[in-house]
Amino acid sequence: MYPAELIKPMREDLTQVGFEELHTVDAVDAAIAQEGTTLVVVNSVCGCAAANARPGAKISLNNTKKPDHLVTVFAGVDKDATNKAREYMIPFPPSSPSMALFKNGELVHMLERHHIEGRPAEMIAENLIDAYNEHC
Repeated sequence: MYPAELIKPMREDLTQVGFEELHTVDAVDAAIAQEGTTLVVVNSVCGCAAANARPGAKISLNNTKKPDHLVTVFAGVDKDATNKAREYMIPFPPSSPSMALFKNGELVHMLERHHIEGRPAEMIAENLIDAYNEHC
């Protein structure tokens, strides 16, 4: 478990733009079950989360079409919630950071760590925007 003071700014990076943090299994179940589209960001302390994933997710929200719901779990911190979110992302293996778009509870788009690591935030945002334009 990471110290709260270490991850506080990493959490706020997403919550300040409207992401809801999910800390429990029940919260994850409720978020995925919502009608409409839900973007789930598996947040992380790694450098690619700071340099690419979180900025990419934030940039993607400048699109006309965007998810109805924005939620996040924190890998290595909210372990039960993260594991539950990852169950919904099967058949994709666990990775962090990662991002998944659900529509009416069904996984419709997935960005794994290897889609994020080493790619600029703008490229990640474009990938998400394409998914929003198709599914939102």
